[in-house]
Amino acid sequence: MPEDQGLPRLFAVVVVATAALLAGLATVQGFVLALAIPPLVLVGWALWQAPRRLNLDVRRHLDQDRVAQGEHIRTVLTVEDREEALEHALVEQPFPAGLGKRDGEHEGWLRLEPGRASRLEHRLEGARGYYVLPPLRIAASDPFGLFNVTETYDPLNRLFVLPRAIKIPTMAIQARRTRVYPGLIPARKGGPGVEFFGLREYQAGDSWRWLNHRATARSDTTLFVNEFQLERAIDIGLILDIRAVTNVFTGDRSILEFSIQATASLADTLLAYGNRVGLFLYGGSIDWTFPGSGKQQYEKILRTLARAKVETSQIFNRLDYVPARLFPHRSLLLLISPLHPDDHAELLKLRARGYQVIVVSPDPIAFEESLLEDDEERELAARLAALERTHLTGRLLRGGIRVTMWDTRQPFSEAARGIFGHPHQIQALRI
Repeated sequence: MPEDQGLPRLFAVVVVATAALLAGLATVQGFVLALAIPPLVLVGWALWQAPRRLNLDVRRHLDQDRVAQGEHIRTVLTVEDREEALEHALVEQPFPAGLGKRDGEHEGWLRLEPGRASRLEHRLEGARGYYVLPPLRIAASDPFGLFNVTETYDPLNRLFVLPRAIKIPTMAIQARRTRVYPGLIPARKGGPGVEFFGLREYQAGDSWRWLNHRATARSDTTLFVNEFQLERAIDIGLILDIRAVTNVFTGDRSILEFSIQATASLADTLLAYGNRVGLFLYGGSIDWTFPGSGKQQYEKILRTLARAKVETSQIFNRLDYVPARLFPHRSLLLLISPLHPDDHAELLKLRARGYQVIVVSPDPIAFEESLLEDDEERELAARLAALERTHLTGRLLRGGIRVTMWDTRQPFSEAARGIFGHPHQIQALRI
């Protein structure tokens, strides 16, 4: 029984007993004095049955510490009494904002016996985020709820709800600078590979399977072999814009969730090609995921995205402080941002330094239109904002920066075709 419920009951019983005693003394009537006996017996019996202290073994187990959005987490709370039996024990488990119970029991009354564990099982679900489950409270009381003892237990459970990645079309990137490690990006150099690159004279050690019979037939003394295009990995930096000035709109609604979904999808595809990918969250405190490759790097990026939230900072309110030195020279930088009208200057500076800059921009106009009532003022404001945005993207395109607009009402895979698609469907992106 929580303390705030037990005290009013005890106070009411004491008031009744005191009133009966005073009335009996005032009237000098025995039967009136006898009315005070039942409340006093009730208090005495409750005091006798009340628990002295709680000595419990409390364990809360989550079947996994990371799940994707939409998946459920099975949670089991085990409570075992180490000393005296407790007939009435109330368990209360609060949930952090964004995380809630889907089904099962997460709180209620338990009967605890020494050496016997009692369990509460339920399933949780929540929005993308990083959660630290708050401490739980257990209160034990007498059968009448007059005297109680409350203890707080913190099993220290943490949970990542990771964003879901959407599969996007095949990439077609031709890089001027590649790494020495194998990958799937054409390096425009001859070597082991799949696609035909050119012809050269036969050298000792070449496989006879590479022999080009047509070219050799046209020469009397020289053998020619096929040369294939070498495939290597490249350096890619993902920059996620988490500034409040670009992400927060009418009614504190944020477009950041769409940017996070796009970032997770890009990281999934780029890492699958063997590239070296890093992630930087721009807009608040420095949050930098060092570049790497493979599944372990993808897990690091997803956990960073799970923690991402809208930040307000006077220093990082503009793109002037993008730490370009974190990224290798002439690497590919992918900025995922709704864009601010003043962002073009810094992006053009990055392009001038030798970086290939691509902007993936969730359309803030369409997003905000969906939050407003349909009237003439909204339509006029949307047209003016669209003109301003067209001017901004035009300046970026003239500066050699490719911009992909994403109408968030459509799947991201549709927008990604503008940059990442089959080589025969789009023009290859040159880095």
